[in-house]
Amino acid sequence: MAYYRQVGEIPRKRHTQFRTPEGGLYAEELMGVEGFSADSALLYHRHLPTAIVDAVTVDETRGALAPNLPLKPRHFKTPALTWESSDVDAVTGRRTLFGNSDVVIGFVTATAPSPLYRNAAGDELLYVQSGEGVVETIYGALAVAEGDYVVLPTSCTYRVVPSQPMNILVLEATGHIGPPKRYLSAKGQFLEHSPYCERDIRGPVEPLSVDGEDVEVLVRHRAGLTRFTYANHPFDVVGWDGCLYPWVFNIRDFEPITGRVHQPPPVHQTFEGPNFVVCSFMPRKVDYHPLAIPVPYNHANVDSDELMFYVGGNYEARKGSGIGIGSLSLHPSGCTHGPQPGAVEASLGVDYFDETAVMVDTFRPLDLGEAALAAEDPKYAWSWARRGPDLD
Repeated sequence: MAYYRQVGEIPRKRHTQFRTPEGGLYAEELMGVEGFSADSALLYHRHLPTAIVDAVTVDETRGALAPNLPLKPRHFKTPALTWESSDVDAVTGRRTLFGNSDVVIGFVTATAPSPLYRNAAGDELLYVQSGEGVVETIYGALAVAEGDYVVLPTSCTYRVVPSQPMNILVLEATGHIGPPKRYLSAKGQFLEHSPYCERDIRGPVEPLSVDGEDVEVLVRHRAGLTRFTYANHPFDVVGWDGCLYPWVFNIRDFEPITGRVHQPPPVHQTFEGPNFVVCSFMPRKVDYHPLAIPVPYNHANVDSDELMFYVGGNYEARKGSGIGIGSLSLHPSGCTHGPQPGAVEASLGVDYFDETAVMVDTFRPLDLGEAALAAEDPKYAWSWARRGPDLD
């Protein structure tokens, strides 16, 4: 996050002696991106954060990806996904829905605490569809619940502890995720036209101090997965400051931008990542021109794949297509898509849409993971014509 935050105890000057009550020195750890040339945070540990005592290669868990062939619009139902165990965690229990060289998108219904985990290959974005719990991090703890986006910067050690079962959509990027640059000033402040601002963001407010020896941390890195064993628990930070830390934004705090005629998807943009964007569709007043057509016009994504995750209300444009809460629709580049037959006429005169959805647009094609293939509705592609090979 691009604005300064201070949590816990820190010395007045950076990189100076900061002593424990017993007289020893706290150990500094600088977390920074882009090779000391961009945002960073300086953390102070009770023990050396470098002290590993073991490292073991772990088998990859994502599974293979398959291309979207034959190319067609697709519909997937996350409520159809099942897990072999009743104890599922938000890290090792993720099932892969989609992916490309920029982002891997997964889903999990988490019921148990996850192992300590660190993604050293890129930022992560968690969207909590339902449930609640705590995301414990090296910076402190974050209480999360339905509708929360959680941004976890690269190499942030964390774990997810559900207090209720949590349905979570997970985006694992190969770079950094943050607010769209057009919402920010040159110095990183949210501008007046932004649909959310600093007041809507929650960050850690106090250190999370945990004791322990020989503590395992699962690390994803650019070559695969490794399980490190640390001499001491990584959650031993007494204080930190800087502009790089995990943060939470709830989708209900997104203020929709509306107009006299239908507004294009960029008005809903909430985050940007490497070659993808994330948008939030919220309940809102819709187009107020006397001749307006509130539902979207037919459109072709000539440069992107459009993935929509339906999480609340009724999505007016696709009524009758089989879409429901927990559905994901994938409209790839190369296919024109738009409202369900009859939706245009039904929307005339409507002045409010009660719908909540998270959209991910990627600028490289999304391949299909095993979870997508296990939860697909094969009839969806033919729903505009109402006939096709999978229909009676």
